[in-house]
Amino acid sequence: MEIINLGKAEGLPPVDWAGIVDKLDAGSAPAPEALNSRTTWLATVNEDGSPHVTAVGALWLDGTFWFQTGTGTRKERNVARDGRCSVAVSIRDADVVFEGEAVRVSDPAVIARAAKAWADGGWPVEPDESGTGITAPFNAPSQGPPPWNVYRIEPRSATVVLSAEPGGLTRVRF
Repeated sequence: MEIINLGKAEGLPPVDWAGIVDKLDAGSAPAPEALNSRTTWLATVNEDGSPHVTAVGALWLDGTFWFQTGTGTRKERNVARDGRCSVAVSIRDADVVFEGEAVRVSDPAVIARAAKAWADGGWPVEPDESGTGITAPFNAPSQGPPPWNVYRIEPRSATVVLSAEPGGLTRVRF
């Protein structure tokens, strides 16, 4: 892992990446009164090269973000054609942007583990009959009917902007 202090010229210290991971692991919300209210944004590449940005119910697991989507959705078509994507989220005292590649996950044991993590977070999801997708009593209407496919972001880099003193701007390359 390479740490690049983008705020060095302004005299800012590098961001403590381990502290950011701790906040992501804890499900940190942007503010104390905003429990469970963080929105995660996924940006994918449309066929014409333009960006497509949408809110997703992303999961932080194993040091990266995971998301799910229905077959035929725009984000599914985009990542199936070009896996490059980014995920942006605000946590306590920081904004974090991950860049990487979305990779579809279909291993039943891994799907079961991700489904349990989503369920532990309050969304009653479980593996579908095949074990290669997930299902739940509800999802965003735009996802279409279950089963939904699961994707893991293989991270290339993360950029963190601290909004609290002492401030900081750091890129982490994995």
